[in-house]
Amino acid sequence: MFERQIRIPEPEEILAAKPMPESLKKIKAERDALVSDVITGKSRKLLFIVGPCSAHEAAPVLDYVERLGKLNEKVKDKLVLVPRIYTNKPRTRGVGYKGMFSQPDPTKSEDILKGIYAIRDLNIKAIEVSGLSAADEMLYPANIHYVEDLLSYIAVGARSSENQLHRLVASGIDVPVGVKNPMSGSILVLLNSIYAAQSGQVFKLNGWQVKTQGNPLAHAILRGGVDGYGNDIPNFHYETVMQVAEGYAKAGLKNPAIIVDANHSNSGKKFKQQIRICEEVMQNRNYDKDFKQIVKGFMIESFIEEGNQAEDVVYGKSITDPCLGWEDTERLILDVADKV
Repeated sequence: MFERQIRIPEPEEILAAKPMPESLKKIKAERDALVSDVITGKSRKLLFIVGPCSAHEAAPVLDYVERLGKLNEKVKDKLVLVPRIYTNKPRTRGVGYKGMFSQPDPTKSEDILKGIYAIRDLNIKAIEVSGLSAADEMLYPANIHYVEDLLSYIAVGARSSENQLHRLVASGIDVPVGVKNPMSGSILVLLNSIYAAQSGQVFKLNGWQVKTQGNPLAHAILRGGVDGYGNDIPNFHYETVMQVAEGYAKAGLKNPAIIVDANHSNSGKKFKQQIRICEEVMQNRNYDKDFKQIVKGFMIESFIEEGNQAEDVVYGKSITDPCLGWEDTERLILDVADKV
């Protein structure tokens, strides 16, 4: 039984009520081009998708993104920094804090309508204070149109990459979509997901039959896998990356590209290991030109204060997965930029 509570307006209504300011549209278009050029290989810069596990409160996120914008000025010749402003939080057991989209105040119950306005406001302010447009995860495909116009990068999570609707919706998105390998770590499933996202599709979405042309910017994110006993299986190492590169070639996919997620099952959620993982990947890029050509960047979980906490007590500290602190993050970004 479903109890109707609040009518949620269609995306067109929300966008009309809370539009992106005209002054920011040029910035967004330029940012889209920067990110897309890395995926296609037109640019030799590296993507650095970096920020908190989940954006649970606006003030510290804006503080963080403003710092990232200033750091971007130092590394923009080598890196394209994309702040993670993740407003949906997948839950393994389906309960708990589900992100700002559902709970704009994590201490209170769900208020989705208020959450939609809150995340639009957050993304707009983030561009204003930093000049950087953000990345978010498409956890619920029907919801992505509430924020799609503000984002320069969209991710499909490990729990979602096998889902048909996620694949179909990804095929109609106009910016790069990174598809994570599934929790099993299957590379075949990952490549099938990318194939579907790069293909034109016809399907039902939000009350309409829609047609897409396919998204040639859909690509792989390697985040490690989990075996049947819950053990993490890293997949950022040279051998696995080259297997994915071979799979790309066999499948005939467009724009072969891999983003290495340095946390999750690659690090076993030991957040400090993200530094070591980036160092190893950069060494392999320098070792092999084919590895260098396909590895286009990193995804890093980072916030102002390192680690995590159960409740929102410490400013700028994650209330979900543990993150690198700002000092380590800044040092890591500068170090990677030096090695590009």
